[in-house]
Amino acid sequence: MDLGIAGKWALVCGASKGLGYGCAQALVREGVNVVINARNAEALDQAAIRLIAESANQSGTSGQNESKPRVLAVAADITTVEGRDAVFSVAGGPGRDFDIVVTNAGGPPTGDFRDWDRTAWIKAVDANMLTPIELIQATVDGMATRGFGRIINITSSAVKAPIDILGLSNGARSGLTGFVAGVSRSKIAAHGVTINNLLPGKFDTDRLAATVNAAASKAGKSVGDVRTAQQAQIPAGRYGTADEFGAICAFLCSVQAGYMTGQNVLADGGAYPGTF
Repeated sequence: MDLGIAGKWALVCGASKGLGYGCAQALVREGVNVVINARNAEALDQAAIRLIAESANQSGTSGQNESKPRVLAVAADITTVEGRDAVFSVAGGPGRDFDIVVTNAGGPPTGDFRDWDRTAWIKAVDANMLTPIELIQATVDGMATRGFGRIINITSSAVKAPIDILGLSNGARSGLTGFVAGVSRSKIAAHGVTINNLLPGKFDTDRLAATVNAAASKAGKSVGDVRTAQQAQIPAGRYGTADEFGAICAFLCSVQAGYMTGQNVLADGGAYPGTF
């Protein structure tokens, strides 16, 4: 299915690996120009190399190399004003005129809520709530003026089913969810702009490895035993992959998804047991 977004410009945050990379890869496969961002310059450069190769494949069989999607990499801390300015001013990029924005930040550390001070809370809220809001503020009006926009916030299944050791994430991401519920239903919806949240369950990423290690330590079990037990509790019987996640993200960015806004799209292999 042609998603109708070839030639658009996307900003994908946290795109050096994991779910962010999966989203960037899926968009490049649809012919979307991408600006990828992460803090680790070396990892981001390696991701860009792989995406550029992916981009070349999009037109390599047609002889129309001039139409292949562009890939630009900006190593910066997107949670800072300077980092966002770097993304918006990258040479060859669209400035603030992105058609698609995928917000994504590494989750805050696991732990016991009794151990988190105000600094830990502010850092979590800044990365997982305020930064996505800043990116929405910077791009959404331009999208509305042009008549098309897709904003996808990668949050967590924990906003539907909180996880005890992820209290910082539970709180910060739930705040973003509430904000999106309101702004997505404002006047921008009538101008072709959608804002949705994509909620990953257990995907086989570095983040999952960290939470598995924490759970294993807390329970006094081996990492292998915890992974096996977790996958047994997922109806799909396995962890998800970044490719699968990216494909869902790409669909939410498509013209076909124009009637979906303000939604929390849960991708968890059926692990959430509720009806709603």
